[in-house]
This record gives sequence, C-alpha cells and structure tokens, in this order.
Amino acid sequence: MSGDRLTLQGLYLLGKKRLSALPGGADNSPMEAQFLWEKATGLSWRERLLRGEDPVPEEGAAAFFSLVERRLAGEPLQYLLEEWEFYGLPFLVGPGVLIPRPETELLVDRALEAVEGCPSPALLDLCSGSGCVPIALGNKLPEARLWGVELSPDALGYFRQNIHSNGADNVTAVAGDVFSLPEEVTKRRYRVITANPPYIPRDELDSLQAEVRWEPTLALDGGTDGLDFYRRLPGICLPLLEPGGWLILEIGEGQGAAVAELAREAGFGAVQIQRDLSGLERQVSARRP
Repeated sequence: MSGDRLTLQGLYLLGKKRLSALPGGADNSPMEAQFLWEKATGLSWRERLLRGEDPVPEEGAAAFFSLVERRLAGEPLQYLLEEWEFYGLPFLVGPGVLIPRPETELLVDRALEAVEGCPSPALLDLCSGSGCVPIALGNKLPEARLWGVELSPDALGYFRQNIHSNGADNVTAVAGDVFSLPEEVTKRRYRVITANPPYIPRDELDSLQAEVRWEPTLALDGGTDGLDFYRRLPGICLPLLEPGGWLILEIGEGQGAAVAELAREAGFGAVQIQRDLSGLERQVSARRP
C-alpha cells in the first residue's frame, strides 16, 4: 500500500485492525496502534485528531507497517518503542533487558516506607536490570545513595543509560554477580536492600506468553522450582543491612510461604507477605533484628 494514498487517521485505523489479531487484541489494539503510530510518525495523538486527513509520508507508512508486523510476530511493544514508563519516569529498554512492570512499583513503595525518617539512607538493589527500581528510588530520595548490581552486560548498558537520561546522579550501577558481590557494595551497610530476582520455574519458561519469551532467560529462570535466588539472597543480604534494616523481595504467585520461611531461617524477623492490587502474592519483606 502506497504511503501517499493514506491519511494519518487511515494509517492508524489500518494498524489497529491488524493488531486486533493479537491475543487480547480487541482491547489492546487501539492503545498499541497509537503508540506505534506515534513512534513511526513522530506525532502525538492530538496531532492525529487535528491533522487526521493529512497524507502520510511514505517513509512514515513504511516504518509503521514494519513495527506492526514485528508486533504481530510477538516482539514486545516496549522493545519496539525502545522506552517504557516506570514510577513516572522513562526507561530505555530493548532486547537483553527485562521490561519494567507496574507490579514492581510496589518494591519502590515498600522501600520508601522503610526509609521514612532516615536522613541520607544507603540502599542496595540486586538483579537491577534496567535500573528502574534504584533510579525510581533515587528520584524520590535525592539525599540517599543507591547502588544497583547487574550481571548481564546488555542490561547493565541500559541501566547506565537510564541513570544518565534520568539525571540519577545518586545511583551507581555496579557490574557483578549477586552470589559473589563485589567489594564496592559489600564495604558498606544499607537501610534497605531490594531485589526482583528471576523466579519463574524452569519448566514453565516455554509456556510463557510470546512477548515474555523475548525477554532474557537470565532475568526469568529461577531454577527447578523458581526459588534458587531466594535460597541464597537472605543469607547474603543479612550482614549487609544495618540493624533494623529491611530486605524486600519481589516474588511469584504462590511463593510467599516458602520465601518467608527461607528469610526466617536466615535470621530475619518481622517477615511479611504483601499482595498486589489483584490480590496476588507479590513481595516478601523481612527485617534484620
């Protein structure tokens, strides 16, 4: 289809129709078509309404249809847009990094509660990925110092770009394995340690939604039962916390009791399981006595 035969509104409507073939497309296609339309044309939704009968430049139409076809092939919308919002901030994302999700914002909420009344707290985030958790915390806590540890070179690259693009001067990205933390992070004590580790049981990876299977296995694979990281992180984190400091872990549905018990066995007290707005188990928080 030639771009010069299309209007801006017509381009959007064609994309919306094509995207309705996706699972849940009837509900999601208007939003997804608009996001991809904006990416391809460089215009806003307001301009589509005001200039809907204007012709589409041929290169804009080609870019839009290319994005639509990639989306129909299962590529995540967030990767196509190359950016996604988390806690009101824009984060660069793409192949090789976990996409920030709304439920992970609860980690930020809980960490903010845990440092309330603490001047200039130090916080550590493990399995940081794009850096969304420490950067969001740093934005809300300008007097705090934050460190985030990430093993994947690809994800670490996004983390560092996001520090720069969000002006997060109080956040430091650290290359390292959470099971063998570098001295840069072990030499100090923290008020809060957060982590969103891999927690998908390995035999469930192939049954995940097509979009999720585009994300890095390193950020998803939690071992045979999904608990590999939770068996070790409490013991690693306990000595890194100030007395009274908090460990806050994102978890998968149904993992709350097991993770809570692992935290108690490591020496933590005040162990709590928190649920998200859908009523699903989403966090375990535990306090160093």
